[in-house]
Amino acid sequence: MAADRDLWTLIFAERAALADDVADLTDEQWATPSLCSGLTVREVLAHMTAGASDNPVVWFAGVLRNRFDFDANVAQRLAKRLGTDPADTLRRFRGVRTSRTKAPIPVVAMLGEAVVHAEDIRRPLGLRREYPIEVLHRLAHFYAGSDLMLPSATRARGLRLRATDGDFTVGSGPEVAGTTLALVMALTGRDDYLPELDGPGLAEFAARRG
Repeated sequence: MAADRDLWTLIFAERAALADDVADLTDEQWATPSLCSGLTVREVLAHMTAGASDNPVVWFAGVLRNRFDFDANVAQRLAKRLGTDPADTLRRFRGVRTSRTKAPIPVVAMLGEAVVHAEDIRRPLGLRREYPIEVLHRLAHFYAGSDLMLPSATRARGLRLRATDGDFTVGSGPEVAGTTLALVMALTGRDDYLPELDGPGLAEFAARRG
């Protein structure tokens, strides 16, 4: 499908940008805790490599091997892609830059992985990226309308989400407003971005932790 081809192009660009951003990190920076609970910056990058390396058969075999313990499956797949040192971790990630391999999830969810996990890495390191608004707009609509990956639609239910830097608006009810990036990250449970949001619906939105 043309739409999927377009999404993969965006995914490849986000992977390349992240690889460039982390190319000169020190060992101390690689060990920085990420926004992804319990994982370092380096481990999140390895997790992204795993996500672009394991097809549905491999993914489901891991789920069975870990007796449907999805957290254990994620940890096992991550460890396999970590490599011997940070340079090896980055080399492995660069190796999947144009991979279309994925678990049995929509392609837009892979774009979400590329952006959300990139922010999990960039934010604690003080790195900033001007994401294409098209990318953020697609992700905001996806997460506000689906609980497939996370209870993001549940968090948005009964509220009006409005981007202050684009034309994204969805829902009805008390408003939560902020940049599209902050809305995407907060929808995916990254509460570090809540201070960048405002509006009468923010307290309710913040209280809905997935």
